Amino acid sequence: MRYTPIAQYRKSIFEAPISTGDTVSHDVYRLGSGAPLVIIQELPGIGPETLRLADRFVEQGFEVVLPHLFGPLEKTSMVGNIARVLCMRREFSLFAANHTSPVIDWLKALCRQVRETSGARGVGVIGMCLTGNFAMSLMADDSVLAAVASQPSMPIGKPRALHMSEADISAVKAGIDDTAPMMALRFEGDKLCSASKFAAIDRTFNDGANDRVQLKTLPGGGHSVLTLDFVDEAGHPTREALEEVLDYFRGQLLT
Repeated sequence: MRYTPIAQYRKSIFEAPISTGDTVSHDVYRLGSGAPLVIIQELPGIGPETLRLADRFVEQGFEVVLPHLFGPLEKTSMVGNIARVLCMRREFSLFAANHTSPVIDWLKALCRQVRETSGARGVGVIGMCLTGNFAMSLMADDSVLAAVASQPSMPIGKPRALHMSEADISAVKAGIDDTAPMMALRFEGDKLCSASKFAAIDRTFNDGANDRVQLKTLPGGGHSVLTLDFVDEAGHPTREALEEVLDYFRGQLLT
């Protein structure tokens, strides 16, 4: 399937400080016009599947913002990107429970900058796999009005823990209460984002009276709901999940 090549995106460089005291700089790619949606790349990278996902949102009247955090463009590189992220320790804390990766500070600053330059009420965010937890953390920032965490997998090897501190959790709850519930997606047989991970999210954020995270589990044993394991066929669970995600962002950002 075709996709818009990255060369046709508008490229800029965004720089912001993070909690370690370092200043971080990454390329940012934009496509389309309309309500802004930040799609944070998953571990395999910004490959064709991610660019096809971006095209779907552009077709629906969104401006897609793709921060390039690591890895080659227009291809996937699982092994190579694991090595790259392990070397980016000042930004990513892959194995840390009860702690948020410092790159969240950069992403919050990016979301604020996108809101200001677009003139929108706020932005939407999608995080996937390695960055799925980041989507949840970003709901603490008042620039973010809606977020989807697809197969959130950090901290790696600790399925019953979350990748955020108690202070971050409280801030996320307050942010969601001020806006709207967010969504989280996973496959039933996914071992990286397991049922234990969803149980931890449910236990932390939902209390019956206030379900802040809408948890959706799809049948099957895939991992990347919206990209690598997405099947563009009517009636397929991933196609139905994407339609729900589109409806969610339309409701939060386009009305």
